[in-house]
Amino acid sequence: MEITNVMEYETLAKEKLPKMIYDYYASGAEDQWTLNENRYAFSRTLFRPRILVDVSKIDMTTTVLGFNISMPIMVAPTAMQKMAHPDGEYATARASAAAGTIMTLSSWSTSSVEEVASTGPGVRFFQLYVYKDRNGFKAIVLTVDTPFVLPPNFSLKNFDELNPGKLDKTDDPGLASYFAGYAVAQDNNLITYISEGFLTAEDARIAVQYGVAGIIVSNHGARQLDYVPATVMALEEVVKATQNKVPVFLDGGIRRGTDILKHWLLIGRPVVFALAVDGEAGVRKTLQMLHDELELTMALSGCCSLAEITRNHIVAPWDPPRVTPRL
Repeated sequence: MEITNVMEYETLAKEKLPKMIYDYYASGAEDQWTLNENRYAFSRTLFRPRILVDVSKIDMTTTVLGFNISMPIMVAPTAMQKMAHPDGEYATARASAAAGTIMTLSSWSTSSVEEVASTGPGVRFFQLYVYKDRNGFKAIVLTVDTPFVLPPNFSLKNFDELNPGKLDKTDDPGLASYFAGYAVAQDNNLITYISEGFLTAEDARIAVQYGVAGIIVSNHGARQLDYVPATVMALEEVVKATQNKVPVFLDGGIRRGTDILKHWLLIGRPVVFALAVDGEAGVRKTLQMLHDELELTMALSGCCSLAEITRNHIVAPWDPPRVTPRL
């Protein structure tokens, strides 16, 4: 079967993976309203394409914290990837490097940081629940939206059957006090901190005050608190709160290149489903399909580079009606 879009990988992964593993990757909290909204909210943001523009050359390259990447698509931290494929995070790291983009390794990885670092050149970030060794990783994505581990009735009923590898079984991950650690790390130039898990302007302003290098708008894949906004709906509030002092990224619900034109993104579930179906080759193809879809969307919107994409290219549900200009 020829895969033509990233959604098809999820369909095949559901057929291939044991139900308990597929459910772990695919599910969200409680009623899964936010899980579904993460995806559907993108469909309510529309394009205002420009025409009569020479789009014969499209440049999708950009920089993140000074690192050059081929496109505004990065791989989000996704836990326990060896449950999907024996090569796990090792394959994802190789595919990300081949695509010229950044992989963020999860603290709940089933491959060690040394194994992932051994894949060769490539910019990699690390999501922190707190390890001390840097092993050549360039930035830390600090997840702050999980102050407590969910009780068993909030998790999958069949989670106990999984073999997720080496995990910290403590009931208190220590995340409630993360902000206090920002200043110490930043003052001592220990490492670059990107902070993940923001949905409100209030928290974004606090993070900027503590000196984070970047912010990821995220609702933890809709796996923590249900009935919070889709990340795409919270993005503009967070961006405005930062006052352009730090870059802002988004994860959750991304399935098309059209989603990426609307907002800079990190992808998680599409990667792990592709990994389950076809290993490293599947992840490479997923990243390439999103790259190609974004390139086409930029051309059809009249944008030759990321710098040319502006807020005027989209219409959000909360925008006031536009007045038709007089000719």
